[in-house]
Amino acid sequence: MRRISAGEQAALRSVYQLHHVRVHRYLMSLLRDGSAAEDVLAEVFLDVWRQAGSFAGRSSLNTWLCGIARNKAMAYRRKYQPAQDPTSLEEEADESELAEITLQKAEKGAQLKACIAMLGPEHREVIHLVYYQDMSIEDVSKTLDIPLNTVKTRMFYARKKLSEIMAARGIDRGWP
Repeated sequence: MRRISAGEQAALRSVYQLHHVRVHRYLMSLLRDGSAAEDVLAEVFLDVWRQAGSFAGRSSLNTWLCGIARNKAMAYRRKYQPAQDPTSLEEEADESELAEITLQKAEKGAQLKACIAMLGPEHREVIHLVYYQDMSIEDVSKTLDIPLNTVKTRMFYARKKLSEIMAARGIDRGWP
């Protein structure tokens, strides 16, 4: 981040290459619109370029980036109507797996995403940060700027509600 604040473009490219997929997925979970997520992603990394000197290292770089992304996404949602048609993320399949298992995993992933989409925005957001962004509860607390116990409570109820939704749809929680 010091190199970026000194104006080194190669350092920004490096940070972008390492983090843009995660940040984009997080934005997709918040905005549910591919075009909007792309627009906001560009704004996030423009802010990284402008504000690199403000990164104090109190959290991980990913947490800091997700905090910027969340703020930008909320501003975007206030300015524009949220998209009505959720865009699903493509499943990444391991090429060495059998086609049948890959298909089963894709179907299960799509079912899980549909169930997650049925959660309220607060619960959906903590699920996404913890499971799709691999953030700790502490990092989620910092990213969302809410107390640690609030994150824990939201996770508890999000898991409970997700389990209920899956059971109501007859979705087995097991593998694949």
